[in-house]
Amino acid sequence: MPVKRKHSADGTNMVKSKGDKFYDFSVNLMGILVSLLTFYPLYYILIASLSRPLGVDSGEVMIGIVKPTLEAYSRAFALPNLWVAYGNTFYYAFFGVFINMLLTTTMAFALSRKRLLGRKYITLLVVFTMWFNAGIIPTFMNFNSLNMLDTRAAIILGFGISAYNLIIMKSFFEAIPEEMEEAATVDGATSIRVFWQIYLPMSKPALATVVMFYLVNRWNGYFWPMTLLTDDMKMPLQVMLKKLIVDQVANETEAAIITSTSLWSPTTRIYALMVIAIVPMMLIYPLLQKYFQAGMTVGAVKG
Repeated sequence: MPVKRKHSADGTNMVKSKGDKFYDFSVNLMGILVSLLTFYPLYYILIASLSRPLGVDSGEVMIGIVKPTLEAYSRAFALPNLWVAYGNTFYYAFFGVFINMLLTTTMAFALSRKRLLGRKYITLLVVFTMWFNAGIIPTFMNFNSLNMLDTRAAIILGFGISAYNLIIMKSFFEAIPEEMEEAATVDGATSIRVFWQIYLPMSKPALATVVMFYLVNRWNGYFWPMTLLTDDMKMPLQVMLKKLIVDQVANETEAAIITSTSLWSPTTRIYALMVIAIVPMMLIYPLLQKYFQAGMTVGAVKG
Protein backbone atom coordinates (compact mmCIF):
# COMPACT_ATOMS: atom_id res chain seq x y z
CA MET A 1 0.00 0.00 0.00
CA PRO A 2 1.23 3.55 -0.69
CA VAL A 3 2.52 5.45 2.28
CA LYS A 4 0.19 8.25 3.28
CA ARG A 5 1.55 11.64 4.12
CA LYS A 6 1.15 13.09 7.54
CA HIS A 7 -0.09 16.64 7.77
CA SER A 8 0.39 19.30 10.38
CA ALA A 9 -2.40 21.48 11.74
CA ASP A 10 -1.92 24.08 8.97
CA GLY A 11 -2.05 21.43 6.25
CA THR A 12 1.67 21.32 5.38
CA ASN A 13 3.37 18.00 4.75
CA MET A 14 5.36 16.56 7.63
CA VAL A 15 6.55 13.24 6.13
CA LYS A 16 7.18 12.55 2.45
CA SER A 17 6.46 9.19 0.87
CA LYS A 18 9.22 7.14 -0.73
CA GLY A 19 7.94 8.12 -4.16
CA ASP A 20 8.15 11.82 -3.31
CA LYS A 21 11.66 11.43 -1.92
CA PHE A 22 12.79 9.57 -5.06
CA TYR A 23 11.23 12.25 -7.24
CA ASP A 24 12.94 15.05 -5.30
CA PHE A 25 16.25 13.19 -5.48
CA SER A 26 15.90 12.66 -9.25
CA VAL A 27 15.02 16.30 -9.88
CA ASN A 28 17.92 17.55 -7.75
CA LEU A 29 20.35 15.14 -9.40
CA MET A 30 19.22 16.21 -12.86
CA GLY A 31 19.57 19.85 -11.87
CA ILE A 32 23.11 19.27 -10.63
CA LEU A 33 24.10 17.42 -13.82
CA VAL A 34 22.66 20.13 -16.07
CA SER A 35 24.40 22.82 -14.00
CA LEU A 36 27.74 21.02 -14.30
CA LEU A 37 27.35 20.59 -18.05
CA THR A 38 26.53 24.28 -18.36
CA PHE A 39 29.31 25.46 -16.07
CA TYR A 40 32.15 23.26 -17.35
CA PRO A 41 32.77 25.10 -20.67
CA LEU A 42 33.21 28.34 -18.75
CA TYR A 43 35.44 26.61 -16.24
CA TYR A 44 37.55 25.05 -19.00
CA ILE A 45 38.07 28.42 -20.70
CA LEU A 46 39.29 29.83 -17.39
CA ILE A 47 41.75 27.04 -16.55
CA ALA A 48 42.99 26.87 -20.15
CA SER A 49 43.73 30.61 -20.13
CA LEU A 50 45.78 30.17 -16.96
CA SER A 51 47.73 27.11 -18.17
CA ARG A 52 50.77 26.75 -20.38
CA PRO A 53 49.89 26.08 -24.04
CA LEU A 54 51.56 22.66 -24.23
CA GLY A 55 49.23 21.33 -21.54
CA VAL A 56 46.22 22.76 -23.36
CA ASP A 57 47.15 21.33 -26.77
CA SER A 58 48.09 17.92 -25.33
CA GLY A 59 44.74 17.57 -23.54
CA GLU A 60 46.20 17.62 -20.02
CA VAL A 61 44.02 20.56 -19.05
CA MET A 62 40.73 18.92 -18.10
CA ILE A 63 40.11 19.38 -14.38
CA GLY A 64 42.69 21.85 -13.14
CA ILE A 65 45.36 24.32 -14.21
CA VAL A 66 48.56 22.83 -15.66
CA LYS A 67 51.71 24.89 -14.96
CA PRO A 68 49.92 28.18 -14.19
CA THR A 69 50.93 31.37 -15.98
CA LEU A 70 49.39 34.78 -16.63
CA GLU A 71 51.30 35.37 -19.85
CA ALA A 72 48.20 34.78 -22.01
CA TYR A 73 46.43 37.64 -20.22
CA SER A 74 49.49 39.84 -20.58
CA ARG A 75 49.49 39.18 -24.33
CA ALA A 76 45.75 39.72 -24.56
CA PHE A 77 45.91 43.10 -22.82
CA ALA A 78 48.75 44.09 -25.16
CA LEU A 79 46.63 43.55 -28.28
CA PRO A 80 46.26 46.70 -30.41
CA ASN A 81 42.84 48.36 -30.14
CA LEU A 82 41.73 46.01 -27.34
CA TRP A 83 40.48 48.82 -25.14
CA VAL A 84 38.93 50.59 -28.12
CA ALA A 85 36.98 47.42 -28.91
CA TYR A 86 36.06 47.02 -25.24
CA GLY A 87 34.84 50.60 -25.11
CA ASN A 88 32.80 50.10 -28.29
CA THR A 89 31.15 47.05 -26.77
CA PHE A 90 30.14 48.99 -23.66
CA TYR A 91 28.92 51.83 -25.87
CA TYR A 92 26.73 49.60 -28.03
CA ALA A 93 25.48 47.67 -25.01
CA PHE A 94 24.55 50.72 -22.92
CA PHE A 95 22.93 52.91 -25.56
CA GLY A 96 21.55 49.92 -27.44
CA VAL A 97 19.76 48.55 -24.38
CA PHE A 98 18.50 52.05 -23.57
CA ILE A 99 16.89 52.32 -27.01
CA ASN A 100 15.65 48.72 -26.77
CA MET A 101 13.89 49.32 -23.46
CA LEU A 102 12.50 52.71 -24.49
CA LEU A 103 10.87 51.28 -27.61
CA THR A 104 9.86 47.96 -26.07
CA THR A 105 8.21 49.27 -22.90
CA THR A 106 6.34 52.12 -24.57
CA MET A 107 5.01 49.94 -27.40
CA ALA A 108 4.16 47.11 -25.02
CA PHE A 109 2.22 49.48 -22.78
CA ALA A 110 0.29 50.86 -25.75
CA LEU A 111 -0.54 47.36 -27.04
CA SER A 112 -1.67 46.26 -23.58
CA ARG A 113 -4.39 48.95 -23.51
CA LYS A 114 -7.71 47.59 -24.75
CA ARG A 115 -8.76 51.05 -25.88
CA LEU A 116 -6.01 51.16 -28.55
CA LEU A 117 -7.60 51.17 -32.00
CA GLY A 118 -6.43 48.21 -34.11
CA ARG A 119 -4.65 46.65 -31.15
CA LYS A 120 -5.19 43.04 -32.24
CA TYR A 121 -4.02 43.66 -35.82
CA ILE A 122 -0.88 45.48 -34.70
CA THR A 123 -0.07 42.65 -32.30
CA LEU A 124 -0.60 40.14 -35.13
CA LEU A 125 1.86 42.04 -37.32
CA VAL A 126 4.41 42.05 -34.50
CA VAL A 127 4.04 38.31 -33.91
CA PHE A 128 4.29 37.69 -37.67
CA THR A 129 7.85 39.04 -37.64
CA MET A 130 8.83 36.32 -35.15
CA TRP A 131 8.16 33.68 -37.82
CA PHE A 132 9.11 35.53 -41.00
CA ASN A 133 11.73 38.20 -41.62
CA ALA A 134 13.27 39.91 -44.61
CA GLY A 135 16.54 37.98 -44.50
CA ILE A 136 20.17 39.04 -44.40
CA ILE A 137 20.57 40.51 -47.90
CA PRO A 138 17.38 42.64 -47.89
CA THR A 139 18.23 43.87 -44.39
CA PHE A 140 21.71 44.86 -45.54
CA MET A 141 20.26 46.64 -48.58
CA ASN A 142 17.88 48.48 -46.29
CA PHE A 143 20.76 49.79 -44.19
CA ASN A 144 22.56 50.77 -47.39
CA SER A 145 19.53 52.68 -48.68
CA LEU A 146 19.32 54.57 -45.39
CA ASN A 147 23.04 55.51 -45.63
CA MET A 148 23.69 53.80 -42.29
CA LEU A 149 26.59 51.57 -43.30
CA ASP A 150 29.68 51.97 -41.11
CA THR A 151 27.79 54.06 -38.55
CA ARG A 152 27.19 53.44 -34.87
CA ALA A 153 23.54 54.33 -35.39
CA ALA A 154 23.13 51.22 -37.54
CA ILE A 155 24.02 49.00 -34.58
CA ILE A 156 22.08 50.94 -31.96
CA LEU A 157 18.93 51.98 -33.85
CA GLY A 158 18.83 49.25 -36.47
CA PHE A 159 17.98 46.55 -33.94
CA GLY A 160 15.90 48.64 -31.58
CA ILE A 161 13.20 46.14 -30.69
CA SER A 162 12.64 42.41 -30.38
CA ALA A 163 9.16 41.00 -31.00
CA TYR A 164 9.74 38.26 -28.42
CA ASN A 165 10.71 40.72 -25.68
CA LEU A 166 7.84 42.98 -26.68
CA ILE A 167 5.36 40.14 -26.12
CA ILE A 168 6.90 39.45 -22.70
CA MET A 169 6.42 43.06 -21.60
CA LYS A 170 2.95 43.27 -23.11
CA SER A 171 1.83 40.14 -21.26
CA PHE A 172 3.20 41.46 -17.97
CA PHE A 173 1.49 44.83 -18.37
CA GLU A 174 -1.78 43.07 -19.12
CA ALA A 175 -1.48 41.09 -15.87
CA ILE A 176 -1.46 44.28 -13.79
CA PRO A 177 -5.00 45.01 -12.52
CA GLU A 178 -6.79 47.70 -14.53
CA GLU A 179 -8.17 49.15 -11.30
CA MET A 180 -4.80 50.77 -10.66
CA GLU A 181 -4.92 52.72 -13.90
CA GLU A 182 -8.55 53.63 -13.32
CA ALA A 183 -7.80 54.92 -9.81
CA ALA A 184 -4.86 56.97 -11.07
CA THR A 185 -6.91 58.37 -13.94
CA VAL A 186 -9.63 59.47 -11.52
CA ASP A 187 -6.94 61.34 -9.57
CA GLY A 188 -5.98 63.17 -12.77
CA ALA A 189 -2.97 61.13 -13.90
CA THR A 190 -2.18 61.04 -17.61
CA SER A 191 -1.31 57.88 -19.52
CA ILE A 192 2.38 58.84 -19.46
CA ARG A 193 2.30 59.29 -15.69
CA VAL A 194 0.46 55.98 -15.23
CA PHE A 195 3.08 54.27 -17.36
CA TRP A 196 6.05 55.89 -15.63
CA GLN A 197 4.95 55.92 -11.98
CA ILE A 198 2.74 52.84 -11.73
CA TYR A 199 3.39 50.25 -14.41
CA LEU A 200 7.17 50.47 -14.67
CA PRO A 201 7.83 50.27 -10.89
CA MET A 202 5.53 47.25 -10.64
CA SER A 203 7.21 45.52 -13.60
CA LYS A 204 10.72 45.13 -12.19
CA PRO A 205 10.86 41.33 -12.73
CA ALA A 206 9.84 41.64 -16.38
CA LEU A 207 12.07 44.67 -16.91
CA ALA A 208 15.09 42.89 -15.44
CA THR A 209 14.47 39.82 -17.58
CA VAL A 210 14.09 41.79 -20.80
CA VAL A 211 17.10 43.98 -19.97
CA MET A 212 19.19 40.85 -19.48
CA PHE A 213 17.99 39.39 -22.79
CA TYR A 214 18.84 42.58 -24.65
CA LEU A 215 22.13 43.08 -22.83
CA VAL A 216 23.43 39.58 -23.54
CA ASN A 217 22.38 39.89 -27.18
CA ARG A 218 24.09 43.27 -27.52
CA TRP A 219 27.22 42.15 -25.71
CA ASN A 220 27.66 38.92 -27.67
CA GLY A 221 26.54 40.23 -31.05
CA TYR A 222 29.19 40.10 -33.76
CA PHE A 223 27.53 39.22 -37.09
CA TRP A 224 25.82 42.51 -37.87
CA PRO A 225 28.62 44.71 -36.48
CA MET A 226 31.04 42.69 -38.62
CA THR A 227 28.75 43.06 -41.66
CA LEU A 228 27.76 46.72 -41.32
CA LEU A 229 30.98 48.23 -39.95
CA THR A 230 34.27 48.62 -41.81
CA ASP A 231 36.17 50.96 -39.50
CA ASP A 232 38.26 49.01 -36.97
CA MET A 233 37.85 51.86 -34.48
CA LYS A 234 34.10 51.12 -34.35
CA MET A 235 34.35 47.34 -34.01
CA PRO A 236 33.17 45.71 -30.75
CA LEU A 237 35.15 43.16 -28.78
CA GLN A 238 33.34 40.13 -30.19
CA VAL A 239 34.31 41.02 -33.76
CA MET A 240 37.92 41.38 -32.65
CA LEU A 241 37.76 37.97 -30.97
CA LYS A 242 36.26 36.39 -34.08
CA LYS A 243 39.03 37.82 -36.25
CA LEU A 244 41.67 36.40 -33.92
CA ILE A 245 40.10 32.94 -34.18
CA VAL A 246 39.98 33.16 -37.98
CA ASP A 247 43.60 34.33 -38.12
CA GLN A 248 44.67 31.43 -35.91
CA VAL A 249 42.94 28.87 -38.13
CA ALA A 250 44.53 30.44 -41.19
CA ASN A 251 47.98 30.28 -39.61
CA GLU A 252 48.11 26.76 -38.17
CA THR A 253 51.93 26.60 -38.39
CA GLU A 254 52.21 28.61 -35.16
CA ALA A 255 51.09 25.54 -33.22
CA ALA A 256 54.21 23.67 -34.34
CA ILE A 257 56.59 25.99 -32.47
CA ILE A 258 54.97 25.44 -29.06
CA THR A 259 57.40 23.86 -26.59
CA SER A 260 57.39 22.96 -22.90
CA THR A 261 58.89 26.36 -22.13
CA SER A 262 56.26 28.35 -24.06
CA LEU A 263 54.24 30.57 -21.73
CA TRP A 264 51.50 31.47 -24.20
CA SER A 265 50.09 30.64 -27.60
CA PRO A 266 47.41 32.13 -29.87
CA THR A 267 44.98 29.59 -28.41
CA THR A 268 45.57 30.49 -24.75
CA ARG A 269 45.45 34.18 -25.67
CA ILE A 270 42.03 33.65 -27.22
CA TYR A 271 40.88 31.86 -24.07
CA ALA A 272 42.15 34.78 -21.99
CA LEU A 273 40.29 37.21 -24.23
CA MET A 274 37.12 35.13 -23.82
CA VAL A 275 37.41 35.40 -20.05
CA ILE A 276 37.93 39.15 -20.32
CA ALA A 277 34.80 39.39 -22.47
CA ILE A 278 32.68 37.26 -20.13
CA VAL A 279 33.56 38.98 -16.83
CA PRO A 280 31.22 42.01 -17.18
CA MET A 281 28.20 39.77 -17.81
CA MET A 282 29.14 37.57 -14.86
CA LEU A 283 29.23 40.66 -12.64
CA ILE A 284 25.98 42.18 -13.90
CA TYR A 285 23.82 39.06 -13.73
CA PRO A 286 23.79 38.75 -9.89
CA LEU A 287 22.59 42.36 -9.67
CA LEU A 288 19.52 41.56 -11.79
CA GLN A 289 18.89 38.06 -10.50
CA LYS A 290 16.96 39.21 -7.42
CA TYR A 291 14.27 40.68 -9.68
CA PHE A 292 13.64 37.35 -11.43
CA GLN A 293 10.54 36.58 -9.44
CA ALA A 294 6.81 36.64 -9.92
CA GLY A 295 3.81 37.91 -7.99
CA MET A 296 4.79 41.56 -7.69
CA THR A 297 1.12 42.64 -7.89
CA VAL A 298 -0.40 39.92 -5.71
CA GLY A 299 -2.56 41.61 -3.12
CA ALA A 300 -2.13 45.06 -4.66
CA VAL A 301 -5.87 45.32 -5.23
CA LYS A 302 -8.29 43.96 -2.66
CA GLY A 303 -12.01 43.49 -2.85
